[in-house]
Parts: sequence; C-alpha cells; structure tokens
Amino acid sequence: MKRRLEISELIFKIISYVLLTVFAICCLYPFLYTISASISGREVVDYNRLVLFPKDIQFDAFSRMFNNNMFWNAYTNTLFLTFYGTIWEVFLSILGAYALSKKRLLFRKGFNFFLVFTMWFSAGLVPQYLNYIATKKVFNAVGIMDDKWLVVIAMGMAAMNIILLRNSFEGVPSEIEEAAIVDGATEMQVLWRVYLPMSKSIIATVTLFFAISRWNGYFWARQMISNGNEHPLMVYIRLRLEQYTDPEQMSAWSEPYSSDSVIYALIVCSIVPILVIYPFIQKYFAKGVNVGGVKE
Repeated sequence: MKRRLEISELIFKIISYVLLTVFAICCLYPFLYTISASISGREVVDYNRLVLFPKDIQFDAFSRMFNNNMFWNAYTNTLFLTFYGTIWEVFLSILGAYALSKKRLLFRKGFNFFLVFTMWFSAGLVPQYLNYIATKKVFNAVGIMDDKWLVVIAMGMAAMNIILLRNSFEGVPSEIEEAAIVDGATEMQVLWRVYLPMSKSIIATVTLFFAISRWNGYFWARQMISNGNEHPLMVYIRLRLEQYTDPEQMSAWSEPYSSDSVIYALIVCSIVPILVIYPFIQKYFAKGVNVGGVKE
C-alpha cells in the first residue's frame, strides 16, 4: 500500500518541481531563441522584436553559411580536433588512472597528491603559454607543421577526469584481477579485458567531458593555430562575430536578413552534433559520475 505523503513532503515536492521546471525553461529558452533568430527576418532581429517564435521566416542566413567554404573548413578542423583529441586524452587518462589505482605503484601517494595539487594551484597563463610555444618548436623541429596536432597532443590531460577513472578502477574487485593473472593475463590484458569492460559508464562519461571540451575549445586554438585555414569552428564563429559587429563593415550591409542571423545560424550548427550524440551517452552519465566520484 502506498504511503500518503505528509504535508511537509508534499510542499517540498511541489516547490522542487516548480523550481526544476523554471530552471529547465531558463536553459531551453536561449536555445529556442537562437533557432528563431537564425531564421527570422532582418527587421525582427535588428529591432529586437523577437520574443520566442520566429517571424518573417527565411533561411538565407543558413544558405549564406552553407555556401561558405571557410565554414566547412572550420567544421572539418573541429571534427579533427574533437576526434583525435578525445581519443588521445581518453587513452592517456586510462593509462594514468590505471597506474594510480594500483597500491603497488611506487610513490603512489605522492603522484596522487601532485595530481590533485594541479587542481588547487595552476601555474598561470603565461607559463602555460610558454610551455605550448616550446612544444610547438619541438614539433616543428621533427617536421610536424600542422598546429592542430599541437592542440591535440599538448592538451591531453585533465586531472579531474583521471581522478574519476582512478576511483572507478579502485572499485573493481581485486579477486577478478588476481584470477585473470593466474590464467596468464598480462598487465595490458587485465586492463583491456577486466577493467575497461567493468568501467564502461565512467569511460563514456569522461569521453563526453573530453569531447565537449575539445568541441568548444577556443582560447588555445586561437593562440596556437596561426594558419587561418586550420582554425576550428569556435574561432571561426568568434572572427565572424567581430566582423559582423564592426560598424564600419556593417554600414554597407544590404542583405535581406540580419548579420546577427548568420551568427545565430553558426551557433545552431555548432550545437547540433552535441545534441545528436548526447542522448546515446546520457544513460551512462549519471551512473558514471556516481561510480567515479564516490569511493567507499
């Protein structure tokens, strides 16, 4: 028999649902507004007559964007950075987390302390920039002239995600590992056949974190990638934003759609891939954070 809720519990649930609904609307509204602004007429956007639903619907802003080769070039660069950057970061994080989860690792406590220390104190922007410049010189010396690889390889670590993976690996029963070793499994086979299959949720969660970080990466891509043809999508959007908000350049704007609609169209296209991928990983998300974030 279902227990009747007390008055205090009922009030708490009502307040919780109301607050969550308001919060969800606040999160959803900017996205809906962006879509509406990207397909609304020039006067509606320029004179702030848009509230939620589009008016004077047109798709000229998307047409202008899709016919621009620089847009597709930037999109390709972003896919490159996201794909290879995520693989590289997940690979390094798994190896680091697996080593740090082993009590037999020499100086294990010290390594774990220094890992957490980087989350408390950062060296600062200037040392990090100088480090990337030195790395770039090394890459150029060995013949790697594509700056995208610098962003992929030099930004391959994230302390928080390593800690999540380490905590998850520490939760794997040692008896399973011992049984695998008795059967003749090597260290890499234990990692590949025991730890990874039992940590799918946290690996999917960390992969999502890395992919979003690489997809939305702007600052270091702007600083490190000097060739405009290698700029990712976020840098391209920023450059177009600077162009379309320059009064001198916009004084000659005579298109039937607003220049802001082009920016909104770019933003919509930059969000779509994450929206497509997220539902497939969402089922692992909550479980993965709980498994990796809690250590008994």
